[in-house]
Amino acid sequence: MKDSEIKLKTDEEIVEIVRNNNKEIYAYIVRRYQDKLIRYAEYLIGDYDKASDAVQQSLIKSYINLNSFDLKKNFSNWIYRIVHNESINLISKDKKTVNIDPNIDFESGEDIEDEYIKKELISNTRECLKNMDLIYREPLSLYYLEDKSYKEIGDILRIPVGTVSIRIKRAKIILKKICKEKIK
Repeated sequence: MKDSEIKLKTDEEIVEIVRNNNKEIYAYIVRRYQDKLIRYAEYLIGDYDKASDAVQQSLIKSYINLNSFDLKKNFSNWIYRIVHNESINLISKDKKTVNIDPNIDFESGEDIEDEYIKKELISNTRECLKNMDLIYREPLSLYYLEDKSYKEIGDILRIPVGTVSIRIKRAKIILKKICKEKIK
C-alpha cells in the first residue's frame, strides 16, 4: 500500500489494516498522534521527558491492545484515554511538581518585544495551569490546548458532558484567580 493511500485513510481503517497482519502500518498512527499526545501529556505531567515516556508506553499499550479497540468508536479518544491513564500513573508515582523551564528563543524577522510578551504570557499561563488541581487542569488542557469537543473530553476522561462543562467553567474561574494572585 502506498503512502499517499494510507494518508487518506481514517484511523479506524488503519487499525483494521494493522489487525489484518500489516503491522508496519501502525507507524502511521504513531506519526499522526505522537506530537499531539506528547503535548497533552506534558500539560498534565509538566515535564517533557516524562511526557515522552508516557506517550511511548501508551503507544506500545495501544498496539498490544489494538484488537480490543472497537472500530465503531473514535480511535483518537481511545488513544488519548490511554495517554491520560499513563500520565496519571506517572503523576501518582512521582507525587511531586516539576517546574517547566521555558526557553525563550527569539526568531529573526519578528518583533522581539511582541514575541517576548507572547512567550511570557504562555509561560505565566502554564505556570498558573500547573498550580491547578488535576481535575480542572485536564478538561481545560484538552479543550483549549488540544481543541477537543466537550463530548470528546467526556469520552477521554470518562465523565458526562455536563460535568465537562462544569469543570471547564470552574477551571476558568480558578485559573483567573491563580494568575491574578501570581501577578500580585
